[in-house]
Amino acid sequence: MLFHSITEGIRVTVTPFYLDRQSDPGEPRFVFTYRIRIENVGDVAATLRWRHWYIHDAAGTDSEVQGEGVVGVEPELRPGGVHEYESFCVLQGPEGHMEGYYVMERPDGSQFRAAIPRFLLRTITA
Repeated sequence: MLFHSITEGIRVTVTPFYLDRQSDPGEPRFVFTYRIRIENVGDVAATLRWRHWYIHDAAGTDSEVQGEGVVGVEPELRPGGVHEYESFCVLQGPEGHMEGYYVMERPDGSQFRAAIPRFLLRTITA
């Protein structure tokens, strides 16, 4: 299932997957990966400077993750540009959700938050 949002010309699309082989419900450990596609569908370049994630685990754990760039880079997205990457998270329960934002910077130094849409993390059996 795809989840997407558009903020000031930046489209963020997320595709989550459950990783059954890396998970162990008896532990409990439920591993999910997600693919992110960030597209500049606007007319002005933007550089991704910061990420901020909110992670909700239906088992009762909420957490936040933040830091510079994504997977070690701060991609510049010119109009029509695309950046894709994969990451993962581990939950203690069989379902949850994630959402957040990227801080994007324009060539003139102005910044805005590009929304990362809320997406569901769910095992096949949940």
